[in-house]
Amino acid sequence: MIEQKDELLVNHLAKQGVDDKMVMGHPAGLFVLFFTEMWERFSYYGMRALLTLFLVSSLADGGWEWTRADALKLYGWYTGLVYLTPIIGGIIADRLMGFRKAIFVGALIMTLGHASMAMEGFSQSFFFLGLALMIIGNGLFKPNISSMVGQIYPDNSAKKDAGYTIFYMGINSGAFLGMLLCGYIGEKEGWHLGFGLAGIFMFFGMLQFYFARKYFGRIGEAPKEAGTVEQTTTEDDADAIPEHVRRDRLIVIGVLILFSTFFWLAFEQAGGSMNIFAADYTQRVLTGNAAITFKWVDAALTLFPLIILTSVLFGLSKKLLSTYPKTIICTFISMIIIWVLGVWKIQREFTALETEVAASWFQILNSFFIITLATVFSKIWEKVWNPSGPIKFALALLLLGTGFAALAYGCKDIPQGAQTASVSMVWLILAYFFHTTGELCLSPVGLSYVSKLSPKKLLGLIFGLWFASSAIANFAGSMLGSTIDYISTQYSMAHFFGIFAVIPGAVAVILILLSPKLKKMMHGIN
Repeated sequence: MIEQKDELLVNHLAKQGVDDKMVMGHPAGLFVLFFTEMWERFSYYGMRALLTLFLVSSLADGGWEWTRADALKLYGWYTGLVYLTPIIGGIIADRLMGFRKAIFVGALIMTLGHASMAMEGFSQSFFFLGLALMIIGNGLFKPNISSMVGQIYPDNSAKKDAGYTIFYMGINSGAFLGMLLCGYIGEKEGWHLGFGLAGIFMFFGMLQFYFARKYFGRIGEAPKEAGTVEQTTTEDDADAIPEHVRRDRLIVIGVLILFSTFFWLAFEQAGGSMNIFAADYTQRVLTGNAAITFKWVDAALTLFPLIILTSVLFGLSKKLLSTYPKTIICTFISMIIIWVLGVWKIQREFTALETEVAASWFQILNSFFIITLATVFSKIWEKVWNPSGPIKFALALLLLGTGFAALAYGCKDIPQGAQTASVSMVWLILAYFFHTTGELCLSPVGLSYVSKLSPKKLLGLIFGLWFASSAIANFAGSMLGSTIDYISTQYSMAHFFGIFAVIPGAVAVILILLSPKLKKMMHGIN
């Protein structure tokens, strides 16, 4: 049975003009996209970890001394537009540029955006220009690289869900390293250095993808360049699916997108109100055994992903070094720089007189838990329990609400209206753990379902709509997040985080009730 499924994959790759070189049982091209997306996420999350902290920090510390409400609103506008522009980027790729050109152009524009932000010390205009360029570039990049992952596999390949899970680990590896290093350097050494570091790795990600572009054969080409073979295949696939089946599946996608919006509305508090909570309400100065323990834990967290990623890169280099040496060289240079920065950070912490946990450090927990738990969840779906997509989404919402409930409980002793506090970091760590388990039930599952349920001619557009749910969520979530001072003053901090516990829980119940109908409307897609 396994051989037959592998044969389906090999035949599919041959039709697309792609060789069948495999890494860890998956096409080598998956790992080219893995590292491209990893460096893009490094740059995005590295900058995101600093954004609100930079805006609210004092002028003496190099920040702009904005109010929390204003900083969270700008954060919401930025992250919202980042996830809204993929609709336009998906349409452009579907009709004009193709996925490959859109990814490269988007990466180039984002690189220029990071460079502009690094010059914020010269003029505030550079900061806002950088945000605008990253919004535009992400619109071209984000939906189309996810679409390319889907096109590497045939829809009936048993490896497709696993491929998206591996890709998702790449996303979170980049996010982890970006928040860890850009956040640390930005807070400890200078905001502009953190912003600039994010751009360096976006540049390397762009280069390594560009040099490997020909590996993908016809996958991701512009419509006019793809040739009659791909067009005929697409038309045949469309004709083979009855109209009512396509309609029902599109409805299911729409419902999943709607409910995912409620998830991201609460989840994206990580870069906003939870970041503020980490900076002002969490005990971050450690002494004695606690300080020593943190230093060793932080060192392990820094080195663990670097070792794993380096081993993956060696596996990829064995397959592609002879044919695409520039791609491998660019990625190796990137990893060497990361290793140097990681070792420097560890050495600096062990020799520091005071141990203060950076506020941005807590955001790495989400990515760390994903890297360590993704395989566990994959095995659960494969061997223990594999419910339908809607049930997985409902479970995600329940776990997310549980995380905020834990955080709300940890805030119960904060006085009404307090501007600072010293809550144990255990509650924030626990919240990130539950949020991550929820994310693993929703995000990679959602990417896979969108790929499987979407008509191929509309794949880029529908991936854009999937990411647009995050745009709406970020707009709404930032507006709610900006009320942190008002609600904590009028009621309490526990009330504020309690809101984000109740909303996902209520929505999850509704989705559970709808799940039998949605499962029928997927017409055999599981």
